Amino acid sequence: AHVPDLNGFVAGMKILLKPGGVISMEFPHLLRLMQENQFDTIYHEHFSYFSFLTVSRVFAAHGLTIADVEEVPTHGGSLRIFARHAGAPLTARAAELLEREAAAGLARLDHYAAFGERVKEVKRNLLDFLIQAKRQGKRIVGYGAPAKGNTLLNYCGIRTDFLDFTVDLNPHKQGRFLPGSHIPIQAPEQIVQARPDYVLILPWNIKQEIMDQLSEIRAWGGKFVVPIPEVQVLE
Repeated sequence: AHVPDLNGFVAGMKILLKPGGVISMEFPHLLRLMQENQFDTIYHEHFSYFSFLTVSRVFAAHGLTIADVEEVPTHGGSLRIFARHAGAPLTARAAELLEREAAAGLARLDHYAAFGERVKEVKRNLLDFLIQAKRQGKRIVGYGAPAKGNTLLNYCGIRTDFLDFTVDLNPHKQGRFLPGSHIPIQAPEQIVQARPDYVLILPWNIKQEIMDQLSEIRAWGGKFVVPIPEVQVLE
């Protein structure tokens, strides 16, 4: 996802690969990104988001066959591919994934247009929740200062009128502000002092880890909110 010259990169791997060698790579899976409305993972340092259909075509154009693939949970759902020189037979799971992606519509432009409409609905639903909560006098803070969180907050127009602050374990982020939204970043201990009604989890892909870490908020009736794939309130 971080490579601007994709064709040059794959061509280089073709040169480096021994006759019987295997290339193994891992990257976020476009199918999962679209199925679960993970639009917040689309941000400036990523140049591409791959379906198995597309990456197979790119490798084939350079004389490589992706003979096998694993679906792994990293980053909300990723692919781990195994490529060989052209001519290697496909495993059953590689062939099945190609068929599943085609059936899901990843080879059709209209499928991508529909994704854009679902993203707008995620924004509306999150703002509806936050507006209702604030009108009820609830206090809301965030957890995390990840890149995906900035995409979400800025797209939805969420600033300190909704989130008092966010927290992050990284000391280099504490005492600073999220770009665009200017929401202050504090140490996690501030959540216990603030006793918010809701904690909006921005790195939703590690929500269980965060909920375990902040289990003490349940003592005052605090709840967790996850925005992706849809707004969920978790106790």
